[in-house]
Amino acid sequence: MSGSLGRAAAAALLRWGRGAGGGLPGVRAASSGVGGGGQAEQLDALVKKDKVVVFLKGTPEQPQCGFSNAVVQILRLHGVRDYAAYNVLDDPELRQGIKDYSNWPTIPQVYLNGEFVGGCDILLQMHQNGDLVEELKKLGIRSALLDEKKDQDSK
Repeated sequence: MSGSLGRAAAAALLRWGRGAGGGLPGVRAASSGVGGGGQAEQLDALVKKDKVVVFLKGTPEQPQCGFSNAVVQILRLHGVRDYAAYNVLDDPELRQGIKDYSNWPTIPQVYLNGEFVGGCDILLQMHQNGDLVEELKKLGIRSALLDEKKDQDSK
């Protein structure tokens, strides 16, 4: 099971990622590139590979559940375009593996700088209370909401 996770995740993602035609600018299918090792080590490499990593049902272009759609929309509101997205519906091992890895029972799951943040509810709460702007800033990502507020203040 451990060796197949990386290959299956990569195959599932390459079907809709950058270079496969279409897709959102900056949002890419991240290939694990991790050979051998256990499932936990492979997942650890996946979540740490990019600053922002999302495991969701469906794709950013076509989320397959309302919670995954909400996460994609929140990231879009903040102007976060450069992130890795993994479709857990394409790989049952990835779907269960990420739940075991995070000890979190639901999808979507959001990771910032390799750290598990939470799911839709937590990301929404961070968006509403301003914590997401601060966390993105720590990653060197300027939230588009800051520019929007600046534009409103100057009017």
